Amino acid sequence: MSNPVPPRQNPDQPWRSEGAPPPPPPRRKMPGGWIRLLLTALAVFLLAELLLNYFGGKGGTTVSYTEFNSQLGKGNITKIYSKGDAIEGTLKAAAPKPDGGRGDYTQFTTQRPAFADDQLWTTLQQQNVTVTAEPVVQQRSFLANLLLSLAPMLLLVLIWVLVARKMAGGMGGAGFGRKAPPKPVTPEDGKRTTFADVAGIDEVEAELTEVVDFLKNPQEYRKLGAKMPRGVLLAGPPGTGKTLLARAVAGEADVPFFSASASEFIEMIVGVGASRVRELFAEARKVAPAIIFIDEIDTIGRQRGGGGGMGGHDEREQTLNQILTEMDGFSGSEGVIVIAATNRAEVLDQALLRPGRFDRRITVSPPDREGRAAILAIHSRTVPLTPEVDLRQVARITPGMTGADLANLVNEAALLAVKRKQDQVNPTDLSDALEKVQLGAVRPLVMPQQERERTAYHESGHALLGMLQPGADPVRKITIVPRGRALGVTLSTPDTDRYSYTEPYLRGRIIGALGGMAAEQVVYGVITTGAESDLEQVTNIARGMAGRWGMSERVGRLTAVPNDTQGAYGLSAAPTTLDAVDEETRRIVAECYEDALRLLKEHRPQLDALAAALLEAETLDEEAAYRAAGVDRKALDLA
Repeated sequence: MSNPVPPRQNPDQPWRSEGAPPPPPPRRKMPGGWIRLLLTALAVFLLAELLLNYFGGKGGTTVSYTEFNSQLGKGNITKIYSKGDAIEGTLKAAAPKPDGGRGDYTQFTTQRPAFADDQLWTTLQQQNVTVTAEPVVQQRSFLANLLLSLAPMLLLVLIWVLVARKMAGGMGGAGFGRKAPPKPVTPEDGKRTTFADVAGIDEVEAELTEVVDFLKNPQEYRKLGAKMPRGVLLAGPPGTGKTLLARAVAGEADVPFFSASASEFIEMIVGVGASRVRELFAEARKVAPAIIFIDEIDTIGRQRGGGGGMGGHDEREQTLNQILTEMDGFSGSEGVIVIAATNRAEVLDQALLRPGRFDRRITVSPPDREGRAAILAIHSRTVPLTPEVDLRQVARITPGMTGADLANLVNEAALLAVKRKQDQVNPTDLSDALEKVQLGAVRPLVMPQQERERTAYHESGHALLGMLQPGADPVRKITIVPRGRALGVTLSTPDTDRYSYTEPYLRGRIIGALGGMAAEQVVYGVITTGAESDLEQVTNIARGMAGRWGMSERVGRLTAVPNDTQGAYGLSAAPTTLDAVDEETRRIVAECYEDALRLLKEHRPQLDALAAALLEAETLDEEAAYRAAGVDRKALDLA
């Protein structure tokens, strides 16, 4: 089984890389950024306090003015420092601390009262005390005043820068700081994906082989003046292997592979996506030749010009414009090829699809029977299978399933084998896994006998009408065991892959889908809510016949209903045309329902026999179902 795309190691980096050389190791950062910042601020504060205390001359024992006069009278003061009425000084000899304090003091601080009327200056002169003083209000220089006025602003700027740097990590570096280059990400086992891991889409491989050959031998193309497409667009339903193909191209050519989802470029802040695109393309050019793969490009590549010009819409357009600019800047010598994938190529902007950008479009379709068998063989390489397992038979009964569906099928079978304590996966495991995938998981639900009988007739109506319709898909399994949201399921799949459908076949599909409701009407005379999903299927088919595929004479040969079910149905055609489509849809369904009632009344004994067998066995496979209904399967095939 092929390796999944490895996860990103750096969450700030909106892409994954594979096969790129390792970047230089980033500078090691010390842990605890915010704690380190707070500790640094505390240390600076304490150091400043110590320096101010030391150079400012502050300190000593605070004494009363009375104690100061006493020491002055004793001639024990050698010098003082005065600023206003505050006095600091030094004693000639240590004196015991006043008020019963422990120890002696030589440095003191006191405050001269404003009402003191002593001859302090005369006394100081008589005692030969050295006196220094400063004015209460000092005139600072212009530079000092400027620095003091700017200090709060500088502090705010510093705090803003620190906070911005912290936020840069959480916002993916949107405009702040620099991000480290993308780290190379390789699969766990070191083995890269190649075309050997891809099957079922040989025609797509053939087109991509040219890209591989160009990356390996670019000089052969330049010699004849040939240029490779600058972009390859892979379009197709989900699960068909578009991402796997892109990785296989990179692995086959042995070049670095950068993978990103288009939605990962979109951010709330306008301009972030464009900067990420620039960085991604810059990294790819450094290690060229390389491949850039952008998944789900319709997220940002939709046609421009609709909606407002603010918020996410503006960001999406800027990101798209940047991708267009980067692709225009390519030259043949750069060796960087862009591969993109989308499920909806019809909504892409035309600027993306013009020659010189995504000028090669490749449709990746679900595999045919041979392709499904090859895909099953690839995904079961690491799964031990019993000799009785026939992968070609599994491929025959899984039409329409994609590579992802088949990989899930094999995995579900392996999970069932583990749960059953088996060493190998047998055909029963694959059959049960297919039932779980197609029909849903079994739901433990105890139904009353009357409800079981009604469900049996409902599913028998589906199955019997499917058996009686010429050219209809064979009935593979019928069950009244509740699965998922359904109380019972009838599974019908074609023997061969179908690529176009005739009107009789579609009418047969509608008649078969209405068989459950018709059986309830025939047997009980009333209908229930159990036909809800059937009616949704019937409505889609009948509306397509009338409004999309030209199968109504009244509507004509035109398309009135959009193919995109999410589109604006009411804006696709004129109101009168849409009314005609609805009326024709009702007519087709009504005619098919009458046919269903008629057929079930004509074959009532077969309906009763099939329902009785279903009540007894709960689940009937293809052979048992046809035998219980008394229908010759081989005669139907010949017809």
